[in-house]
Amino acid sequence: MKLTRKSFILGGLAAAAMATAASAPAQASKLYIFGGGPAGGTFQIVANSIQTYGPVKEIKEFRIKAQSSAGSLENLRKVNAGKSHFGVVHAGHVLQGRLGKLKGDPNKYENVMAVAILYGSAAQLVVRKGSGIKSAKDLAGKRVGVGNAGSGAFANAEMFFTHLGIWDKMKRNALGYNDAAQAFGNNQLDAFWVFTAYPSGAVIMAAQTNDIDLVDVAKDAEESGFLKQNPNFTKVSIPAGTYKGVDRDVKTFQDGALWVANKDVPAEVVYKLLSLIYTDEGLAYMRQQKSTFKAMKPETALKGVVTPLHPGAEKFWREKGILK
Repeated sequence: MKLTRKSFILGGLAAAAMATAASAPAQASKLYIFGGGPAGGTFQIVANSIQTYGPVKEIKEFRIKAQSSAGSLENLRKVNAGKSHFGVVHAGHVLQGRLGKLKGDPNKYENVMAVAILYGSAAQLVVRKGSGIKSAKDLAGKRVGVGNAGSGAFANAEMFFTHLGIWDKMKRNALGYNDAAQAFGNNQLDAFWVFTAYPSGAVIMAAQTNDIDLVDVAKDAEESGFLKQNPNFTKVSIPAGTYKGVDRDVKTFQDGALWVANKDVPAEVVYKLLSLIYTDEGLAYMRQQKSTFKAMKPETALKGVVTPLHPGAEKFWREKGILK
Protein backbone atom coordinates (compact mmCIF):
# COMPACT_ATOMS: atom_id res chain seq x y z
CA MET A 1 0.00 0.00 0.00
CA LYS A 2 1.40 3.35 -1.00
CA LEU A 3 1.35 5.94 1.79
CA THR A 4 0.96 9.58 0.85
CA ARG A 5 1.45 12.78 2.80
CA LYS A 6 -2.34 13.12 2.92
CA SER A 7 -2.64 9.66 4.48
CA PHE A 8 -0.14 10.56 7.18
CA ILE A 9 -2.05 13.77 7.98
CA LEU A 10 -5.44 12.06 8.13
CA GLY A 11 -4.01 9.21 10.17
CA GLY A 12 -2.45 11.65 12.60
CA LEU A 13 -5.70 13.57 13.01
CA ALA A 14 -7.63 10.36 13.68
CA ALA A 15 -5.12 9.23 16.28
CA ALA A 16 -5.23 12.60 17.98
CA ALA A 17 -9.02 12.50 18.09
CA MET A 18 -8.97 9.03 19.63
CA ALA A 19 -6.43 10.10 22.23
CA THR A 20 -8.52 13.16 23.11
CA ALA A 21 -11.66 11.06 23.48
CA ALA A 22 -9.83 8.56 25.68
CA SER A 23 -8.49 11.28 27.97
CA ALA A 24 -11.73 13.32 28.15
CA PRO A 25 -13.52 13.14 31.52
CA ALA A 26 -16.78 11.26 31.73
CA GLN A 27 -19.90 13.36 31.42
CA ALA A 28 -20.54 15.12 34.72
CA SER A 29 -23.22 13.46 36.81
CA LYS A 30 -26.43 15.38 37.51
CA LEU A 31 -26.30 17.61 40.58
CA TYR A 32 -29.31 17.73 42.89
CA ILE A 33 -29.56 20.48 45.52
CA PHE A 34 -30.88 19.49 48.96
CA GLY A 35 -32.17 22.49 50.92
CA GLY A 36 -31.32 22.32 54.61
CA GLY A 37 -31.65 25.15 57.12
CA PRO A 38 -29.79 27.66 59.28
CA ALA A 39 -26.75 26.83 61.40
CA GLY A 40 -27.73 25.17 64.65
CA GLY A 41 -30.86 23.63 63.17
CA THR A 42 -31.62 19.99 62.43
CA PHE A 43 -32.77 20.68 58.86
CA GLN A 44 -29.18 21.42 57.85
CA ILE A 45 -27.93 18.27 59.55
CA VAL A 46 -30.43 16.24 57.49
CA ALA A 47 -29.12 17.69 54.23
CA ASN A 48 -25.46 17.34 55.24
CA SER A 49 -25.93 13.77 56.43
CA ILE A 50 -27.60 12.60 53.22
CA GLN A 51 -24.88 14.28 51.14
CA THR A 52 -22.03 12.71 53.11
CA TYR A 53 -23.40 9.17 53.51
CA GLY A 54 -20.88 6.87 51.79
CA PRO A 55 -23.24 4.90 49.50
CA VAL A 56 -24.89 8.16 48.36
CA LYS A 57 -21.48 9.66 47.55
CA GLU A 58 -20.68 6.56 45.48
CA ILE A 59 -23.68 6.98 43.16
CA LYS A 60 -22.39 7.50 39.61
CA GLU A 61 -25.54 8.83 37.97
CA PHE A 62 -26.09 11.86 40.20
CA ARG A 63 -24.73 13.81 43.16
CA ILE A 64 -26.37 15.44 46.18
CA LYS A 65 -25.24 18.85 47.40
CA ALA A 66 -26.48 20.19 50.74
CA GLN A 67 -27.30 23.89 50.71
CA SER A 68 -28.11 26.01 53.74
CA SER A 69 -31.32 28.03 53.78
CA ALA A 70 -33.52 30.08 56.05
CA GLY A 71 -35.56 26.95 56.70
CA SER A 72 -39.02 25.55 56.04
CA LEU A 73 -40.68 28.31 54.01
CA GLU A 74 -37.62 29.07 51.91
CA ASN A 75 -37.24 25.37 51.16
CA LEU A 76 -40.91 25.15 50.20
CA ARG A 77 -40.59 28.00 47.71
CA LYS A 78 -37.25 26.89 46.28
CA VAL A 79 -38.32 23.27 45.83
CA ASN A 80 -41.55 24.42 44.21
CA ALA A 81 -39.60 26.61 41.78
CA GLY A 82 -37.02 23.90 41.06
CA LYS A 83 -34.18 25.98 42.53
CA SER A 84 -33.73 23.16 45.04
CA HIS A 85 -34.59 19.60 44.12
CA PHE A 86 -35.04 18.34 47.68
CA GLY A 87 -35.59 19.99 51.05
CA VAL A 88 -36.99 19.67 54.54
CA VAL A 89 -40.28 21.48 55.16
CA HIS A 90 -42.74 21.30 58.01
CA ALA A 91 -45.70 19.17 56.95
CA GLY A 92 -48.13 21.92 57.93
CA HIS A 93 -46.39 24.40 55.62
CA VAL A 94 -46.54 21.94 52.72
CA LEU A 95 -50.29 21.58 53.25
CA GLN A 96 -50.93 25.31 53.71
CA GLY A 97 -48.74 26.13 50.72
CA ARG A 98 -50.53 23.63 48.51
CA LEU A 99 -53.88 25.15 49.45
CA GLY A 100 -52.66 28.75 49.08
CA LYS A 101 -53.27 29.44 52.76
CA LEU A 102 -49.83 30.58 53.94
CA LYS A 103 -50.07 33.80 55.92
CA GLY A 104 -49.59 36.76 53.56
CA ASP A 105 -48.90 34.48 50.59
CA PRO A 106 -51.85 33.34 48.45
CA ASN A 107 -49.63 31.42 45.99
CA LYS A 108 -50.25 27.70 45.60
CA TYR A 109 -47.14 25.55 45.87
CA GLU A 110 -48.24 22.44 44.00
CA ASN A 111 -44.86 21.22 42.72
CA VAL A 112 -43.72 20.06 46.18
CA MET A 113 -44.22 16.35 46.82
CA ALA A 114 -43.75 14.31 49.99
CA VAL A 115 -40.97 11.75 50.38
CA ALA A 116 -40.93 10.83 54.10
CA ILE A 117 -41.62 12.22 57.57
CA LEU A 118 -38.23 12.33 59.29
CA TYR A 119 -38.96 13.40 62.88
CA GLY A 120 -41.04 15.83 64.90
CA SER A 121 -40.07 19.52 65.20
CA ALA A 122 -41.13 20.90 68.57
CA ALA A 123 -41.82 24.45 69.72
CA GLN A 124 -39.29 25.41 72.40
CA LEU A 125 -39.58 28.74 74.19
CA VAL A 126 -36.40 29.40 76.19
CA VAL A 127 -36.34 31.81 79.15
CA ARG A 128 -34.13 32.42 82.18
CA LYS A 129 -34.95 30.77 85.47
CA GLY A 130 -36.59 33.29 87.75
CA SER A 131 -37.58 35.58 84.85
CA GLY A 132 -41.25 35.45 85.80
CA ILE A 133 -42.18 34.31 82.27
CA LYS A 134 -44.50 31.37 82.97
CA SER A 135 -46.70 31.61 79.88
CA ALA A 136 -46.19 32.73 76.29
CA LYS A 137 -48.60 35.55 77.09
CA ASP A 138 -45.99 36.95 79.48
CA LEU A 139 -43.81 37.88 76.49
CA ALA A 140 -45.64 41.17 75.93
CA GLY A 141 -43.04 43.93 76.12
CA LYS A 142 -40.16 41.43 76.17
CA ARG A 143 -37.22 41.08 73.76
CA VAL A 144 -37.83 37.81 71.95
CA GLY A 145 -35.89 35.94 69.27
CA VAL A 146 -38.51 34.50 66.91
CA GLY A 147 -36.39 32.74 64.25
CA ASN A 148 -34.90 34.13 61.07
CA ALA A 149 -37.20 35.50 58.37
CA GLY A 150 -38.25 32.82 55.90
CA SER A 151 -37.85 30.03 58.41
CA GLY A 152 -40.49 27.66 59.70
CA ALA A 153 -39.66 28.85 63.22
CA PHE A 154 -40.54 32.43 62.29
CA ALA A 155 -43.72 31.43 60.46
CA ASN A 156 -44.94 29.26 63.33
CA ALA A 157 -44.02 31.93 65.88
CA GLU A 158 -46.01 34.52 63.96
CA MET A 159 -48.98 32.14 63.70
CA PHE A 160 -48.92 31.13 67.37
CA PHE A 161 -48.19 34.50 68.96
CA THR A 162 -50.67 36.27 66.66
CA HIS A 163 -53.31 33.79 67.77
CA LEU A 164 -52.46 34.65 71.39
CA GLY A 165 -52.68 38.38 70.59
CA ILE A 166 -49.08 39.24 71.53
CA TRP A 167 -47.18 39.21 68.21
CA ASP A 168 -47.28 43.01 67.93
CA LYS A 169 -46.68 43.49 71.65
CA MET A 170 -43.27 41.79 71.72
CA LYS A 171 -39.94 43.38 70.84
CA ARG A 172 -39.23 40.85 68.10
CA ASN A 173 -35.78 39.93 66.83
CA ALA A 174 -35.60 37.83 63.64
CA LEU A 175 -32.52 35.77 64.49
CA GLY A 176 -31.36 32.28 63.57
CA TYR A 177 -31.05 29.75 66.37
CA ASN A 178 -27.35 30.12 67.17
CA ASP A 179 -27.46 33.91 66.88
CA ALA A 180 -30.47 33.99 69.20
CA ALA A 181 -28.72 31.76 71.74
CA GLN A 182 -25.69 34.05 71.66
CA ALA A 183 -27.82 37.18 72.04
CA PHE A 184 -29.67 35.51 74.92
CA GLY A 185 -26.34 34.70 76.55
CA ASN A 186 -25.28 38.34 76.18
CA ASN A 187 -28.52 39.45 77.89
CA GLN A 188 -29.78 41.06 74.67
CA LEU A 189 -32.91 38.87 74.66
CA ASP A 190 -35.35 37.90 77.40
CA ALA A 191 -36.47 34.78 75.56
CA PHE A 192 -36.01 32.98 72.28
CA TRP A 193 -38.06 30.53 70.28
CA VAL A 194 -36.88 27.56 68.24
CA PHE A 195 -39.00 25.12 66.29
CA THR A 196 -36.85 22.08 65.75
CA ALA A 197 -36.07 18.63 67.08
CA TYR A 198 -34.87 18.28 70.62
CA PRO A 199 -32.25 18.42 71.91
CA SER A 200 -31.50 21.61 70.00
CA GLY A 201 -27.85 22.64 69.76
CA ALA A 202 -28.83 26.28 70.22
CA VAL A 203 -30.72 25.57 73.44
CA ILE A 204 -27.81 23.47 74.71
CA MET A 205 -25.54 26.45 73.97
CA ALA A 206 -27.81 28.79 75.93
CA ALA A 207 -27.89 26.37 78.89
CA GLN A 208 -24.08 26.40 79.10
CA THR A 209 -23.96 30.08 80.02
CA ASN A 210 -27.37 30.66 81.63
CA ASP A 211 -29.76 28.98 84.02
CA ILE A 212 -32.54 28.32 81.52
CA ASP A 213 -36.11 27.16 81.68
CA LEU A 214 -38.69 26.19 79.04
CA VAL A 215 -42.24 27.51 78.95
CA ASP A 216 -45.12 25.03 78.80
CA VAL A 217 -46.54 26.34 75.51
CA ALA A 218 -48.88 23.35 75.08
CA LYS A 219 -51.09 24.81 77.81
CA ASP A 220 -51.32 28.14 75.97
CA ALA A 221 -51.95 26.35 72.67
CA GLU A 222 -54.70 24.15 74.05
CA GLU A 223 -56.51 26.70 76.20
CA SER A 224 -56.54 29.29 73.38
CA GLY A 225 -57.92 26.86 70.79
CA PHE A 226 -54.76 27.02 68.69
CA LEU A 227 -54.38 23.24 68.46
CA LYS A 228 -58.01 22.79 67.49
CA GLN A 229 -57.65 25.32 64.67
CA ASN A 230 -54.35 23.80 63.48
CA PRO A 231 -54.69 20.00 63.61
CA ASN A 232 -51.29 19.43 61.97
CA PHE A 233 -49.75 20.31 65.35
CA THR A 234 -49.76 17.60 68.00
CA LYS A 235 -48.87 17.71 71.70
CA VAL A 236 -45.55 16.28 72.86
CA SER A 237 -43.45 16.33 76.05
CA ILE A 238 -39.75 17.20 76.14
CA PRO A 239 -38.36 14.81 78.79
CA ALA A 240 -36.79 16.08 81.99
CA GLY A 241 -33.02 16.32 81.71
CA THR A 242 -33.02 16.99 77.97
CA TYR A 243 -31.42 20.34 78.79
CA LYS A 244 -29.17 21.25 81.70
CA GLY A 245 -31.20 22.66 84.58
CA VAL A 246 -34.62 21.71 83.14
CA ASP A 247 -35.49 18.86 85.48
CA ARG A 248 -39.15 18.38 84.59
CA ASP A 249 -41.09 17.24 81.56
CA VAL A 250 -42.10 20.24 79.44
CA LYS A 251 -45.32 20.06 77.44
CA THR A 252 -45.24 21.62 73.99
CA PHE A 253 -46.50 20.96 70.45
CA GLN A 254 -44.80 19.78 67.28
CA ASP A 255 -45.12 19.41 63.53
CA GLY A 256 -43.53 16.76 61.31
CA ALA A 257 -40.28 17.55 59.49
CA LEU A 258 -41.05 16.33 55.98
CA TRP A 259 -38.49 15.38 53.33
CA VAL A 260 -39.86 16.76 50.05
CA ALA A 261 -38.90 16.69 46.38
CA ASN A 262 -39.80 18.73 43.32
CA LYS A 263 -42.30 16.87 41.13
CA ASP A 264 -39.87 16.85 38.18
CA VAL A 265 -37.10 14.99 40.02
CA PRO A 266 -36.99 11.57 38.31
CA ALA A 267 -38.74 8.82 40.23
CA GLU A 268 -35.65 6.62 40.08
CA VAL A 269 -33.57 9.30 41.87
CA VAL A 270 -36.01 9.55 44.79
CA TYR A 271 -36.33 5.76 44.90
CA LYS A 272 -32.54 5.31 44.93
CA LEU A 273 -32.02 7.74 47.81
CA LEU A 274 -34.75 6.14 49.90
CA SER A 275 -33.36 2.67 49.19
CA LEU A 276 -29.97 3.77 50.56
CA ILE A 277 -31.07 5.86 53.54
CA TYR A 278 -33.84 3.56 54.78
CA THR A 279 -31.61 0.55 55.37
CA ASP A 280 -30.23 -0.57 58.72
CA GLU A 281 -26.85 0.87 57.73
CA GLY A 282 -28.28 4.13 56.39
CA LEU A 283 -30.43 4.76 59.45
CA ALA A 284 -27.53 3.89 61.76
CA TYR A 285 -25.43 6.51 59.96
CA MET A 286 -28.16 9.14 60.33
CA ARG A 287 -28.44 8.41 64.06
CA GLN A 288 -24.69 8.87 64.43
CA GLN A 289 -25.09 12.40 63.10
CA LYS A 290 -27.84 13.37 65.56
CA SER A 291 -29.82 11.41 68.12
CA THR A 292 -33.01 13.03 66.82
CA PHE A 293 -32.85 10.70 63.83
CA LYS A 294 -33.76 7.77 66.06
CA ALA A 295 -37.28 8.83 65.05
CA MET A 296 -36.57 7.88 61.43
CA LYS A 297 -38.32 4.54 60.97
CA PRO A 298 -40.04 3.03 57.93
CA GLU A 299 -43.20 2.38 59.94
CA THR A 300 -43.59 6.09 60.82
CA ALA A 301 -42.36 7.58 57.55
CA LEU A 302 -45.84 8.32 56.23
CA LYS A 303 -47.58 9.21 59.51
CA GLY A 304 -48.69 12.82 59.19
CA VAL A 305 -48.28 12.95 55.40
CA VAL A 306 -51.49 14.52 54.06
CA THR A 307 -50.18 15.80 50.71
CA PRO A 308 -49.34 13.81 47.55
CA LEU A 309 -46.32 11.50 47.54
CA HIS A 310 -43.60 11.74 44.90
CA PRO A 311 -43.92 8.78 42.47
CA GLY A 312 -40.47 7.51 43.49
CA ALA A 313 -41.48 7.57 47.15
CA GLU A 314 -44.81 5.94 46.37
CA LYS A 315 -43.04 3.06 44.63
CA PHE A 316 -40.55 2.63 47.49
CA TRP A 317 -43.07 2.72 50.34
CA ARG A 318 -45.46 0.44 48.47
CA GLU A 319 -42.67 -2.13 48.03
CA LYS A 320 -41.87 -1.79 51.74
CA GLY A 321 -45.48 -2.56 52.60
CA ILE A 322 -45.92 0.82 54.31
CA LEU A 323 -48.26 2.12 51.61
CA LYS A 324 -51.17 -0.20 50.93
